[in-house]
Amino acid sequence: MSVPLLEARNVLKSFGGVRALKGVSLAVHPGEVLAVIGENGAGKSTLMKILAGVQGPDSGELLVDGKARRIGSVQEALSLGIALIHQELNLAETLDVGANIFLGREPRRFGLIDSARITREAARVLEQVGLAVRPDTLVSDLTIGQQQLVEIAKALSIHARVLIMDEPTSSLSGHEAQNLLRLIGELRAKGVGIVYISHRLGEVHGLADRVEVLRDGENAGHLARTEISHGAMVKLMVGRDLSQFYPHQVHPKGQVALEVCELRTRAHPKQTVNFSIRAGEVVGMAGLVGAGRTEVLEALFGITPPLAGEVLVAGETVKYDSPRGAIKAGLALVPEDRKHDGLVLEMGVRENLSLATLERDQSWGFLGRAKERALCEEMIPAMRIKTPNTEQPVQFLSGGNQQKVVIGKWLATRPKVLLLDEPTRGVDIGAKQEIYRLMEELAASGVAVLFVSSDLEEILGMSDRTLVLHEGRLSGELLRSELSEEAVMQLATGAERKISPTLS
Repeated sequence: MSVPLLEARNVLKSFGGVRALKGVSLAVHPGEVLAVIGENGAGKSTLMKILAGVQGPDSGELLVDGKARRIGSVQEALSLGIALIHQELNLAETLDVGANIFLGREPRRFGLIDSARITREAARVLEQVGLAVRPDTLVSDLTIGQQQLVEIAKALSIHARVLIMDEPTSSLSGHEAQNLLRLIGELRAKGVGIVYISHRLGEVHGLADRVEVLRDGENAGHLARTEISHGAMVKLMVGRDLSQFYPHQVHPKGQVALEVCELRTRAHPKQTVNFSIRAGEVVGMAGLVGAGRTEVLEALFGITPPLAGEVLVAGETVKYDSPRGAIKAGLALVPEDRKHDGLVLEMGVRENLSLATLERDQSWGFLGRAKERALCEEMIPAMRIKTPNTEQPVQFLSGGNQQKVVIGKWLATRPKVLLLDEPTRGVDIGAKQEIYRLMEELAASGVAVLFVSSDLEEILGMSDRTLVLHEGRLSGELLRSELSEEAVMQLATGAERKISPTLS
């Protein structure tokens, strides 16, 4: 095999006495996609930051083209052709796309910034990543997925020889993700080494030439191309065989907990949606990006009040135009973007867990500290939240633990109906199983669970029934016995199917 473009040998890194990396090694070769996987807290992000010069190792060795190098800054890494595309976007929203791509290394002409060259070269890399926007478009006017593609274009503009991608498709639509995978293939053919971090194991299986698995800050094992499978990756990541990954069981169904009649959302004003869910039932909602799934949940929760329609909770018609009204009616929503919509990152676990129940638990206009403490004593062990203490700012928790804080916050309201929007997005495989366990326990206790997911395996694994949306309308319903990827995709792409009268 060729000399590695980039290699780490026996890298150690500690933070305040906590050992994040315990002698990790890996190498990426020209024209290779090396997937690095592991649960949250396994050390993936720390290792990538060291490779990209964001942080320095405590000990160990980094080699570029077989020669030992000290990569002391991001600029040094870039000069060596190593670029890191962060999962958390690092763009200046008040600048345009072209300015962001060349920020800090603007080409100059006669001592002045060469705007024409920026526009010309930015247009070239934007075309490469398949992003059809003008270089003078403000970043703040782009979607999250488009901003992610700008980050990738930024890395391509330096002609990177090693491209480190941290969850690059987490914010992309299906079409955008396909464009990215096509681009990765083109870069690989040109000899670029790709280090690819993802929790989407199906994506890894289809893309990676090799897989390196980290667990608890150490190398847990590696897989050659012919050895890569979902089961093999899971076993190395968690140290055990998760043959029962989806714990779903059929629970006794109670009365209709949620009934939605002729609902029209602002996103699809010409379409109406009708469905109902029983207590103790877990119902998945599938569809392609833009089908209107999130919009239905936001309408039900009063974030974006519907244009028309009737909502019944436990058989009674409820009327509200805000989340406060939805909470009083017995609904709770775990949003898709936990960091933006579900948490106050600077606040501690205690404060975040009590946010949804402040009005209920106040005493004469003052916070009920005793009730807050009691809530923490109940929820932290029940949700298995890993935190050093109740005051730990949630921004320092792993993605999976942050998500469990959000879910715990809403479970504290004792909802009749729990709405979950992409509940396992961006969390590791161990945290996913914890969230699935919680969904099962809630259904067993009589809560009606409606969850939106873009992960078809998750839909198939956890649903009693699946509702499929296409362009704002309910194109069909599938019972568990009828569920398959093909059946879901047929409905998601517009095929018609008579809605089952199961709950009428």
